[in-house]
Amino acid sequence: MPDHRRGVLYGIAAYTMWGLFPLYWPLLKPAQPVEILAHRVAWSLVAVVAILAVRRHWAWFRGLVRQPRKMALLAVAAVLVAGNWGVYIYAVNSHQVVESALGYFINPLVSVLFGVVLLKERLRPLQWVAVGFGTLAVLVLTVGYGRLPWIALTLAVSFGVYGLVKKQANVGAAESLTVETLVLLAPAIAYLVFLETQGTGTFGHTTPVHAVLLAGAGIVTALPLLSFTAAAIRIPLSTIGLLQYIAPILQFLCGVLIAKETMPLTRWLGFSIVWLALAVFTFDSLRTARQARKAQPVPVAVK
Repeated sequence: MPDHRRGVLYGIAAYTMWGLFPLYWPLLKPAQPVEILAHRVAWSLVAVVAILAVRRHWAWFRGLVRQPRKMALLAVAAVLVAGNWGVYIYAVNSHQVVESALGYFINPLVSVLFGVVLLKERLRPLQWVAVGFGTLAVLVLTVGYGRLPWIALTLAVSFGVYGLVKKQANVGAAESLTVETLVLLAPAIAYLVFLETQGTGTFGHTTPVHAVLLAGAGIVTALPLLSFTAAAIRIPLSTIGLLQYIAPILQFLCGVLIAKETMPLTRWLGFSIVWLALAVFTFDSLRTARQARKAQPVPVAVK
């Protein structure tokens, strides 16, 4: 199978798994969101260490420890991803899947804004149009919800900043997840021990299936991340940019079709504006990528 096609399949697999997360977290009830988050941290570390052991890939750790800046960036990333995971689990288990999907729909637009504000990048005219539509959509949805869509904005902003920090750290996916979960492990274990002492922990106190599902949170976290990494090294960023919409589309469908969340007219209008913004953004990104390829010099064969 050609490498590009394999990369596309890895990308589809990664975003499909992320898109189906709303079907998994409700299975972990009666565990509360913070307990689920703590188990996710602990079992993610177990999963990624097992993967590294199979690959016999340990030499990187010694070199990384000698780079305090990268370690500090990964510690910041750990806090950001913990917040993102926690809000997402809360949203799904409190029947707000549609709003969580909105967060990942607007995430590309938030990332563009971060590029302007933090990296001093200049936006192209169509990118400004897309950001304008995205802002209008948030205003419309604020009116529709009767409040600021804080779940969507928190997910979009936290994941956007997480991406920036990870870009600065420039560490592989499995290696990064190992360090991030190590940073979070102590508070996660402390919280789980606290729950046990209070008699409110659910692990091992409900059914064996429930315990297996809680432990499975580690595999559920690690697999799409590794699939994404396999995709990212094989296909262009423009292709990744298109595939990333698979996840929020599936999340949105889970919320509307499976969780049966209500979608009043204002909410449909707000989402329609978001989708228009993403259509403009995607068109501009593809056009720019195509122009960049055309501008590259054609290699001349040497006889």
